[in-house]
Amino acid sequence: MARKHSKHGSYEDLNRDDEAPATVAPCWLCGRPTGKTVIWHHPVPKSRGGRDIVPMHPICQQTVTANFSNSELERHGMDVAALLANPAIRKFVDWVVKKDPDFTATTTKKQR
Repeated sequence: MARKHSKHGSYEDLNRDDEAPATVAPCWLCGRPTGKTVIWHHPVPKSRGGRDIVPMHPICQQTVTANFSNSELERHGMDVAALLANPAIRKFVDWVVKKDPDFTATTTKKQR
C-alpha cells in the first residue's frame, strides 16, 4: 500500500530550474567536451588492477582498445601523452578533434 506522505520529501525538489547546468567533462584522450554518451574507461584495465576511471567518447575508447593490449595499457597507466606518442592514436586524435562530440564511426581493429 502506498504512503500518503513521503518521509524524505517530494520529488518536486529534485527538478528545480534554478540550479546551474552540470559541467561537461572533457574526453581523456582527445580533450573535446563529451556528448550525450559518455564511456567511463579504465586506463589501466580492471583485470590488471586498475581502479581509476576517466570520461571518454565511445569512438575514442574503441580506438584505444583496438590499438593497445591490456598489458600495453597497464604499462602506459594514466599517461595520456604516452598513448598520443603512438602514430595511429596521434593521427586519430588530429582527425577526430574537428568532429562533433556525438560523432561516431566504425574503427578498424589492429592486426595482431
